[in-house]
Amino acid sequence: MSEPTQSEYVDATEREPDAGPAPVVAVVGRPNVGKSTLVNRILGRREAVVEDVPGVTRDRVAYDTVWAGHPFTLLDTGGWDPDGQGMQASITTQAELAVAASDVVVFVVDAVVGATDDDDAVVRVLRRSGKPVVLVANKVDGSSREADAAALWNLALGEPHPVSALHGRGSGDMLDAVVEALPEAPPESFDDEDAGPRRIALLGKPNVGKSSLLNRLAGEDRVVVDEVAGTTVDPIDEVIELGERPWRFVDTAGIRRRVHEASGAEYFASLRTAAALERCEVAVVLVDASDPLTEQDLRIISMVEESGRALVLAYNKWDLLDDDRRETLEREIDRQLAHVRWAPRVNVSARTGWHVDRLVRGLDTALDGWATRVPTSRLNGFLGELVAGQPHPVRGGKQPRILFATQADIKPPRFVLFTTGFLEASYRRFVERRLREEFGFPGTPIEISMKVRERRSRR
Repeated sequence: MSEPTQSEYVDATEREPDAGPAPVVAVVGRPNVGKSTLVNRILGRREAVVEDVPGVTRDRVAYDTVWAGHPFTLLDTGGWDPDGQGMQASITTQAELAVAASDVVVFVVDAVVGATDDDDAVVRVLRRSGKPVVLVANKVDGSSREADAAALWNLALGEPHPVSALHGRGSGDMLDAVVEALPEAPPESFDDEDAGPRRIALLGKPNVGKSSLLNRLAGEDRVVVDEVAGTTVDPIDEVIELGERPWRFVDTAGIRRRVHEASGAEYFASLRTAAALERCEVAVVLVDASDPLTEQDLRIISMVEESGRALVLAYNKWDLLDDDRRETLEREIDRQLAHVRWAPRVNVSARTGWHVDRLVRGLDTALDGWATRVPTSRLNGFLGELVAGQPHPVRGGKQPRILFATQADIKPPRFVLFTTGFLEASYRRFVERRLREEFGFPGTPIEISMKVRERRSRR
């Protein structure tokens, strides 16, 4: 049985971006049979959160990958429990939706335990779906377990493929079977004008309503929502039509604490959230407007600012506010969020859908500010007047001056000031404030650096 080598994996970013929609492969099975471990094996990297307890994966999570030159989208799902209640019932619903959306289903069974009544119930659903099924007998770590895999012929789903997702044994043969079952790829298109949907990350502390907002925007129960904080573990991508345009929203795990203080699934969820922020263009930070601003809220906003991503602040649960709370909230914002006054603000209710359509205006504003470039001549004309009117204070008998400036980059805007000496942090903040007053830059952090002119030694 062959095992895939690292060279056989092709990162999804290497695909031709305009090659059309890839076929979908859903990985399903009851809890704790190794689905996420198998997904990581297929991807060739640790992408899906894995922990030795059932129920870590809860939503259907999509990953783009390629095997043997065939691109496809892999859907990792939560454990399928036909008799589950509460959150488990929602997780099972997401797995059923994944099957409905797929072209091929990979059904994972624990070969050591064998087929259970729950497995039989899943088999009945898969037969009704009419989708091609690749049966995977997982945890076959050696030849002594081959007989356990053979026993799964009784499920009447065809040949069981013995695999060790943990060690990679047999996964190459299994992937060959998946590729063989894939539908024919659509004709390729090379339209350079289509740059794809803008990428938006939904961030916030646990239970602030990120998943509820994503479901409201999507118009369906796309992700599992529960009153228990920390329901979302993996980042969930969803392309949503808003304002007659597609947007790629990413629902992320609630950030409880700093990454180095987290443990287990929470630790890996924090890493995935940070990675989702790095891939996005705009971060929508949800704040629970019904509660006082917390250290977590401020830390998440600072994390977005430090990442250089555009920022929109969405105050959720606005329908729960009375007049006193609204007045108190305004004072909290003025006192604690004065440093991000430039971020567009949207008051919404994910539960009722109130004003969620106004997110588009905030996103457009932030993206425009993020990509703003100021011509060098106009920038230096403005700074010349600024320095003449309010020069840097004299320190130690010296007064540093700004000689010249240029905008080095956009997304976010980065400015380089060529100076005769070091500019104090307070003066740099003053320059940033006046830059915003003159040129706008709504919704985006600004980076200002200095290049101090070296003194020429006298001969």
